[in-house]
Amino acid sequence: MTDRLTVTPLPFDPRFEAIPEDEPDTVRELVEAMHSIIETTYADGGHAIRSVHAKSHGLLQGELVVPEGLPPALAQGAFARPGRLPVILRFSTNPGDILDDKVSTPRGLAIKVIGVEGPRLPDSEGATTQDFVLVNAPAFVAPTPKAFLRSLKLIAKTTDRAPRAKQALSAVLRGAEGALESVGGQSATLTSMGGHPLTHPLGDTFYSVAPLRHGPYFGKISVAPVSPELTELSGRTVDLDGKPNGLREAIVAFFARHGGTWEVRVQLATDIEKMPVEDATVAWPEDESPYVTIARIEVAPQSAWSDARATQVDDGLSFSPWHGLAAHQPLGGIMRSRKPAYEMSAGFRAQHNGCPIHEPSSPPRLAD
Repeated sequence: MTDRLTVTPLPFDPRFEAIPEDEPDTVRELVEAMHSIIETTYADGGHAIRSVHAKSHGLLQGELVVPEGLPPALAQGAFARPGRLPVILRFSTNPGDILDDKVSTPRGLAIKVIGVEGPRLPDSEGATTQDFVLVNAPAFVAPTPKAFLRSLKLIAKTTDRAPRAKQALSAVLRGAEGALESVGGQSATLTSMGGHPLTHPLGDTFYSVAPLRHGPYFGKISVAPVSPELTELSGRTVDLDGKPNGLREAIVAFFARHGGTWEVRVQLATDIEKMPVEDATVAWPEDESPYVTIARIEVAPQSAWSDARATQVDDGLSFSPWHGLAAHQPLGGIMRSRKPAYEMSAGFRAQHNGCPIHEPSSPPRLAD
């Protein structure tokens, strides 16, 4: 990571995206699998939740602060003008059902910036928001939509099945992942299946994993904690014994006493061979192109989660990388497949919960 641009970014060329002929069929099956998940959880609970990242642990409001003096290659899209813009943050974990936090899976951070200006992405016209959808890993668990479909079909079959067995399996997988990491390895598969360490989400760095346009260039986005109270939580274990919502409780306890600051960073592509668009499992080499700080997010102490906030954010909002500016067009198969999948999920929730989903146009006033 650096605070200045030290590379010559590669201009985006539409030929960098290679769309398979059968991708529409694959995406249709992905949407069907996600629909199966959301139908199952709705039948169980009588309330429509997201088909992925269903459980929120922190719902926050803050500000995106874009500094003056960014070089032109960095001052693009939502970061083109210096100033402050309101943001909503949603911390989550990735399953589509609501599980005990001891089923430890990767964490997500969805960000909605409000008040951005510029040409919009398709089906995002009329809004003034920019969403960034991130997870706490630099690369995705599957390279392509077709590879991801195989995992998603298994997840759909096991949604709402044997929650206690999932806790036991998660403990076994955490042990296997810990043993692998002790010898310098890591398994995205073990982690995604429940082997994620029982660490504090606020200490994590989050990544877009797949690329998006950055004006005439393209890159990946990262959000990293930088205030001392947050960085102290990196790698710290959370006690979840007898606490099915222990991650939420930890986040609520933190923001009852502290605020927090994160840096927003971009890694601009410089070499299409080493930094591919279509393989989301490739972590782009930071020695070739380091992440560069382009903004910060500031959050004051507040009530970080409540039933009222969940109604506002979990039920009333949707987050998608396709909500935003054309300057941040999502790229690659994993990103392309997210558009119809997230639209289906949002539509299902709006219909079955009787709660219209909207894009805010003014600073949020989240309930305590």
